Amino acid sequence: MYRALTRDIEVTVEPYYLEEQSDPDDSRYVWGYRILISNLSDNTVRLMTRYWHITDENGQVDEVNGPGVIGEQPILNPGDTYEYSSGCPLDTPSGVMFGHYSMETTQGESFTVDIPAFSLDSPGQNRTLN
Repeated sequence: MYRALTRDIEVTVEPYYLEEQSDPDDSRYVWGYRILISNLSDNTVRLMTRYWHITDENGQVDEVNGPGVIGEQPILNPGDTYEYSSGCPLDTPSGVMFGHYSMETTQGESFTVDIPAFSLDSPGQNRTLN
């Protein structure tokens, strides 16, 4: 589990390898990830946009921007949580993802919430850290 806390909005990420969707012989590696967003603040917020920075083990970067998550722009009242799952394919057996959400309060204030960096590692893969 990976966690980040920004302005009392907590983002927790749990990545997992999807062996049944992966095909290493064809350089296709797929991960799912479950995200839990918890509003620990006193404000009602709405998730407006997402940004992802995805790097494979060769250093190839892919950036993803867009409205909401999985077609939704959830509203979280104080104490609410929102959970969703999504996925990420890579051409290499490992990589790293991080990003942020753009949130807006009911008063119209916009702010950015960090999504913690998390690793995408194939089972049995040896990683070398520099």
